[in-house]
Amino acid sequence: MNFSILAASIPPAALMGVVVGIILLFSLVLVFFSRFRRCPSDKIMVIYGKVGQNKDGTARSAKCIHGGAAFIVPVIQSYQYLDLTPISLSVDLTNALSRQNIRIDVPSRFTVGISTEPGIMQNAAERLLGLRLNEIQELAKDIIFGQMRLIIATMEIEEINTDRDKFLDAVSTCVEGELKKIGLRLINVNVTDISDESGYIEALGKEAAAKAINEARISVAERTREGSIGEANAVRDQRISVAAANATAVGGENQSKADIAKSDATRRELEADALRRAVTAEKLAEAKAKEESYSAQQLAEKARAEREHATQQADIIVKARIEKERMELAAEAEAEQTRRRARGEADAIFAKMEAQARGIEEVLSKQAEGFSNLVKAAGGSADSAVQLMLVDKIEELVKIQVEAVKNLNIDKVTVWDSAGGKDGTSSTANFLSGMMKSIPPLSDTFKMAGLQIPAFLGKQIESESAPVSAEPAETPAE
Repeated sequence: MNFSILAASIPPAALMGVVVGIILLFSLVLVFFSRFRRCPSDKIMVIYGKVGQNKDGTARSAKCIHGGAAFIVPVIQSYQYLDLTPISLSVDLTNALSRQNIRIDVPSRFTVGISTEPGIMQNAAERLLGLRLNEIQELAKDIIFGQMRLIIATMEIEEINTDRDKFLDAVSTCVEGELKKIGLRLINVNVTDISDESGYIEALGKEAAAKAINEARISVAERTREGSIGEANAVRDQRISVAAANATAVGGENQSKADIAKSDATRRELEADALRRAVTAEKLAEAKAKEESYSAQQLAEKARAEREHATQQADIIVKARIEKERMELAAEAEAEQTRRRARGEADAIFAKMEAQARGIEEVLSKQAEGFSNLVKAAGGSADSAVQLMLVDKIEELVKIQVEAVKNLNIDKVTVWDSAGGKDGTSSTANFLSGMMKSIPPLSDTFKMAGLQIPAFLGKQIESESAPVSAEPAETPAE
C-alpha cells in the first residue's frame, strides 16, 4: 500500500483528527503505565485519597498493599512506601521499681518492625506514614519503657533474675500488644543483664553458690558415712569369723576356755556394732543439722523478701549465715574431739575396772582356798574352823580391851580409909579390887567372842555369893 497516495486521498481535517487521536491514545497509555506501581517485598505501599469505603459504609483512610501492584488514579489518589526493615532499639531501663520496692537496672535490646498483618498495616499507615526513622524509634521506645516498668512492678527480683523465660514472655505479650496499636510488631527481645545498686542480686548469686557448696559437702559426708559403715561391717564380720574359727579350733579344750572365746567374740561384735551405731548417729545428726539449717535459710529468705529495705537485710543475712556455718563447723570439730576423748577415757576406765575385778577375784579365790584348808585342818568342822580363826585373833581382841583403860589419866587419888569394909577389909582394898574387876577376865573375853576357854587353861569358878553392900568410902579428891 502506498501511504503517500492514501494520505493524499484523505482530507487534511480528517488527517489532523487521526493524528490527534493517536497522540491522545499514546498519552493515555503513557499515563496508565506511569501510574501503575509495583510494591517491593521489603516495603508496604500505602495508597491514600479516595480509596473506597469500609464494610460499615465509612470512607477508608488508606489502602495497604504488600507484595503486589496497583493502579494509582491520577488526581484523586497518591501513594507512599513504609519500610519493613527491622529497627533495633537499645532500651536501657534504669531505676525500675520491682514488686519488692527495690530499684533495678534492666539493659535490653528490642528488634521491632512494621507488621504485615492486614489490620496492623492499616494502623501503621494511619500513625507512622511520613515519620522519619528516628521518630519511629523514639515512639517505640516510649511504649517499651512504659510497659517494662509496668511488668517489673508486678514481679519479684528472684523471678526476673532466675526465670528469664517468664519475664521475656510477659514483656513480649505486653509490649507487642501496645506496639500493634501503632502498626509495629515485636521481632526479638534480648535482656543483656540485670543489676541493682543495693547488691541484692549479687547476694542472691553468692547465696546460690554457698548452697551448692553445702550440698556438695553433704554428698561427700554421705559417701564417707557409707564407706565407714561398710568398713565397720567388714571388720565386724571378720572378727566374728575369726572368733568362730578360734572357738572351733579349741573345741577339744575345757569348757572354760570355750566360754572365754565366746565372750571375746560377743564383746568384739558388740564393739563393732556400737561403733557402727555411733558413726551412723553422728552422720544422721549432721544431716539433720544441715536440713534444719536449710529450713532456717528458707524462712530467712521469705522474711527478707517481705521487708522494705532489702539491701541492708541481704548483707546481714549473708554475713550471719557465713558466721553460722563457721560456728557449726567449729562445733562439729569440737564435738568430734569430745567424742574421741570420751571414748579413750571410757576404754581406760574399762581396762582399769577389769584389772581391779581380776585382782579382787584372785584375792577371793586365795581366801576361799585358805578357808578350805582351815576347815580341813579342823577335821571338816566349820564351827571349829571359825573358833580357830578367833583364837588366832584373841591376842588382838585382848589388846583392844586393854587399850580401853590404858589411856585413863588419873593424876592423883586421896583416900581416907575407915577400915569399915566387909570381913575386915579396908575400903581402899575394895576400891582397887573393883578397878581390877573392870578388866574382863580371860573367860569372859572368850564368851564375848562366842568361844569356850580350853580345858588346859583352867576352869572357871562360879560364885554363888550375893553382892555385899559396903558403905561408901569418902575419897575426896584434892
